[in-house]
Amino acid sequence: MSGFVLAIDQGTTSTRAILFDGQMKVAGSGQKEFTQHYPASGWVEHDPEEIWSSVVATVKAALKKAGRAASDVAAIGITNQRETVVIWDKATGKPIHNAIVWQDRRTAPLCNKLKTQGLEKKFTRKTGLLLDPYFSGTKIAWMLDKVKGARRRAEKGELLAGTIDSFLIWRLTGGKVHATDATNASRTLVYNIAENVWDEELLSILRIPAAMLPEVKDCADDYGATEKGLFGAEIKILGVAGDQHAATIGQACFEPGMMKSTYGTGCFALLNTGSDLVRSKNRLLTTIAYRLDGKTTYALEGSIFIAGAAVQWLRDGIKVIGKAEQSGKLAAEADPSQNVYLVPAFVGLGAPHWDAEARGAIFGLTRNSGPAEFARAALESVAYQTRDLLDAMRKDWKATSAKTVLRVDGGMVASDWTMQRLADILDAPVDRPTILETTALGAAWLAGSKAGVWPDAKEFGKSWALERRFQPDMDSSIRSAKLAGWRDAVRRTLSVP
Repeated sequence: MSGFVLAIDQGTTSTRAILFDGQMKVAGSGQKEFTQHYPASGWVEHDPEEIWSSVVATVKAALKKAGRAASDVAAIGITNQRETVVIWDKATGKPIHNAIVWQDRRTAPLCNKLKTQGLEKKFTRKTGLLLDPYFSGTKIAWMLDKVKGARRRAEKGELLAGTIDSFLIWRLTGGKVHATDATNASRTLVYNIAENVWDEELLSILRIPAAMLPEVKDCADDYGATEKGLFGAEIKILGVAGDQHAATIGQACFEPGMMKSTYGTGCFALLNTGSDLVRSKNRLLTTIAYRLDGKTTYALEGSIFIAGAAVQWLRDGIKVIGKAEQSGKLAAEADPSQNVYLVPAFVGLGAPHWDAEARGAIFGLTRNSGPAEFARAALESVAYQTRDLLDAMRKDWKATSAKTVLRVDGGMVASDWTMQRLADILDAPVDRPTILETTALGAAWLAGSKAGVWPDAKEFGKSWALERRFQPDMDSSIRSAKLAGWRDAVRRTLSVP
């Protein structure tokens, strides 16, 4: 059988398809951006049909660039933006509403209502999550309540719901398979991560019919096959994982204590805790890292909503840079005597604060502050937020090494300046791998290993290669002063200080 494996990486701002060869090298790829919809303040939506068309187009582009046919592909692995959710008609496959994106904050009132009813502890105990608009469950409830006739149709069994992976699997298989994997299920707010089942009590609280939801499978499992007419031949779908979990796999973080952080639109740090389901006391999330052969591996996760999006704001919002890659060079030119802090709470603050009502703010401006100081503040905000996560992880899980090495990936890690500042603020080494496409690689490995054409986890881990290690090189007194300034800025930004 061919060693070619195709990864579909359906992200927040674009869709990519990457064809890997038998040596796990990129043979061809395609990428397509799609529209971001902002129908109201704090609301973010995607058109599922546009996402679907972008998937088909990028898969065809990747195959064409590699000079390969669908019949050459052993399997497909899917990785996706998590928590973004779709409800569609079971008969036609047509969505009843735009997808509500993970960044969307419209369900904050519902989350607050559930909190006042004293239900957050119940949700956290069962799901490892907090009551926040970030997660999928309240988004499903909102659509059932707000789309005319949706709840009645759902109760009659006419509608299906799922995260983006489920919607794509349904479309790719021609409506034959309604499934998701354990990682995506674990982000819905209605999946019991200890028992690995949809939780009837939580579904009842949110009034979500269980029949709408997909079957939950292992990350490496049989998800059916694509319709022959789509790409010219059937291709088996054998791997699925949410993007941050796929990146954890792609970084070969298979051992407890290993940690990765992905710097894309947001920043997501996962710490592998093995079979130990660690219940956070510092407002981190407990999540399923991956589930293989029926065995669940857990993780502590810190979710930062704005990372690369802060650079996009520099480019598109205040227009101090023309291209994202200019941010590091500009930051290096900043006046070291100025202490400008950006708290990028554009859509609220994630871990460990979980303040949906907080909004972004800049502190420490002087008459001499300019584009360079703004650029440095935006990039440093990512480092400070990561330090907050690492400190919380060390408090939650004593097995976390005081000298944790952080494996990084995502678009921002190409900037040497940003990675050096990250190491300086963390006071820990930061390892950048030779292959930065770790999310797609993780999805591909799940499918390739299941197909029997790629190595097992142990051998795959040996293939991980370091491109550069960034060692901390900042005076401890400067670091301490900078961190104190950051924490003061965050305190001033919180909706309830």
